[in-house]
Amino acid sequence: MTNTKNMVLTALFIALSVLLPIGFHAIQMAGFVFLPMHIPVLLAGLACGWKFGLVTGLIAPLVSASFTGMPSWANVPPMMLELGVYGLASGLALEYIRTKRASFDLYIALVVAMLAGRIVAGIAQFVYFSGGDYSVGAWVAAYFVTGLPGLVIQFMFVPSVVMALERERVIPLRYPINA
Repeated sequence: MTNTKNMVLTALFIALSVLLPIGFHAIQMAGFVFLPMHIPVLLAGLACGWKFGLVTGLIAPLVSASFTGMPSWANVPPMMLELGVYGLASGLALEYIRTKRASFDLYIALVVAMLAGRIVAGIAQFVYFSGGDYSVGAWVAAYFVTGLPGLVIQFMFVPSVVMALERERVIPLRYPINA
């Protein structure tokens, strides 16, 4: 896929990273539960590759905070790290995982990215906010229990969107069909 097409899709994913949370934040704490900003970042990594996924993850929290005030400026640096890792890890994992089944590749890359991003987010919370007073229990509660509905949505929604983008030839097929 051309760099121009990747840049256009990246801009679209960054815009979605701003717009999706607006609807969810109308309900108190829904952003922490449904994780709407994560979806476009994961899509960017899987659809455009690790470089564009990383850029989307780093820029999305800054743009969103600038235009909507969400996330709060105090939360922007750890979110940049977390989302940057989602975009980077999803793109890298998909680049190297080759099971000969596109759907398996997508799900494996998604799980790798989700775990890597949450591990980095926990470390960022520990260093940035807590000064060493952040526990494993708090990390599990914040990133796995509270966000469980968001994890389920990501797992169900993201691979389907990537496969739809392939089917409609917006992005190249992972395993081209020989005609």
